[in-house]
Amino acid sequence: MAAISARGSRRRRTINEINMVPFIDVMLVLLIIFMVSAPMITTGLVDLPSVGKSRAQPEHVIHVIVSADEKLKIKLDKDEGQSVTLNRLAERVKQAQDGQANTPVVISADKSVKYEAVVKVMDILQSSGVQRVGLAVRNSGG
Repeated sequence: MAAISARGSRRRRTINEINMVPFIDVMLVLLIIFMVSAPMITTGLVDLPSVGKSRAQPEHVIHVIVSADEKLKIKLDKDEGQSVTLNRLAERVKQAQDGQANTPVVISADKSVKYEAVVKVMDILQSSGVQRVGLAVRNSGG
């Protein structure tokens, strides 16, 4: 009666592959857009403050020196300097100011010292009420 032909039962198999051509086209268009727009982008410039020379150095200055191993030393005017811990720093600076709150405190740090260590020293001094805290810098040329 009805014979099933072997030919009619075959079906086309679907191909389960991703067509990469549209993906490559999109990537090439993006590449061209970035290549054209990259030279138009201006880089951000950081305008750093310049260091000027002061008119006259104060006669009484307290130096807080942060060495390369992050140890602290207090130096009054021209004396040798005394080691101090971070916990006692504010107390020692207040003693050195001798009741004169306008006596400047200058922090000198080695180039290799972490920024965080210098900020800790500044924070301790300012939170304890020391009004004039500054950083020592080296003039680059003239």
